[in-house]
Amino acid sequence: MAENYTDPSGNTQQFRAFVDAREAAAPAAAPNRLPLILGGVAVVLVVAVVAWLALG
Repeated sequence: MAENYTDPSGNTQQFRAFVDAREAAAPAAAPNRLPLILGGVAVVLVVAVVAWLALG
């Protein structure tokens, strides 16, 4: 461990800066997957209808 390591729990100001830095580095929320799911369902339905019409 480095000699100049500063314990973030050393005082309130250091701890708040430590928490704020971790929140800023957090990954962004995952994008909404609903359009992808609906698109996949629509494609499956279209393929099923085309297959039904072709075989029927």
